[in-house]
Amino acid sequence: MRHDRLIPGLILVLIGIAFLLSNYGYVDIHWSNFWYLWPIFIIIGGINLIFAHNRSPLATGIKIFVIVLGFSILLFGNFGNRFRLWPTYWVFNHDSDDDDDSDTTGMNQGKVTKVEGNSFFNEPYTTGTRIAQLNISGGGTTYNLSDTTNQLLSATTKEFVGKYEFTHHMNDSVYVLDFKMKKLNTNSFTWGDKNKGNTATIKLNPIPEWDITVDAGATALDFDLTKFKIRKVTLDGGAASFKLKLGQPLATTTVGVETGMADVNISIPKNAACRITTDSGLSSHNFDGFTKKDDDGYETPGYATAKNKILIVIDGAMSSFHVTRY
Repeated sequence: MRHDRLIPGLILVLIGIAFLLSNYGYVDIHWSNFWYLWPIFIIIGGINLIFAHNRSPLATGIKIFVIVLGFSILLFGNFGNRFRLWPTYWVFNHDSDDDDDSDTTGMNQGKVTKVEGNSFFNEPYTTGTRIAQLNISGGGTTYNLSDTTNQLLSATTKEFVGKYEFTHHMNDSVYVLDFKMKKLNTNSFTWGDKNKGNTATIKLNPIPEWDITVDAGATALDFDLTKFKIRKVTLDGGAASFKLKLGQPLATTTVGVETGMADVNISIPKNAACRITTDSGLSSHNFDGFTKKDDDGYETPGYATAKNKILIVIDGAMSSFHVTRY
């Protein structure tokens, strides 16, 4: 056997086996691991360089062991919602002129901006508001949403990098709320508490029907929407962790998911009619309780005749998608 071909051949064999096992539902590939466990490639490369000219059985065994272990961790390791755009023990200081505006509000402009620390955003509920739209943008943040409020929206944030901005306006009869990470200030760089990270906990009013859009990069999101009337949810992220729980659908409740390398977990009521349409490339998926109808379509029993339906459209490069019924 040519030793110079052993390692590349082994890597191809492992990748092929992983895809076969994933395609037949025996394993789930966690593509998001590649985002934050990429140093494993450096370790594999380093071990192969160290033993590059050593042909002994021990050296070959070490190289094979490191490759198999490394790829196993990358492909199958489940480490929960540990997604960050940068390592969490790096903290940027906001030593700039913007610090003077840390508690400034611009309510007359329909705008609230906060800089570093703990902040609170609030938008009063107006009687008669029938449809509301929440647009969330900005990565490097953990977003949580589960509780209700008698306001239209209330949000509490912890900011260690960048600043959140909240604006609102009317679009015809739709009340539009924009909540985003405005910018990052990288003028100074220090070591800090590894547990620090941007978080945003959001509460919504349960009376209006909601359209929710999240456009973010490296993001961890946990939304329990069972208490709300949801028309549409759109999730767009890179190396993200999306956890979404839906309640009973309206006439049509639509969920759109577009990801790069992400773990996506969606829960729907067991008695809800649902169809999944997927164009997921190299992604793995597990759709519990669904029947495959065509190449890209999966449905729950009775979907065609149901009055209220959930439609989930998935588009992902290398992600792990799970849809479960509770």
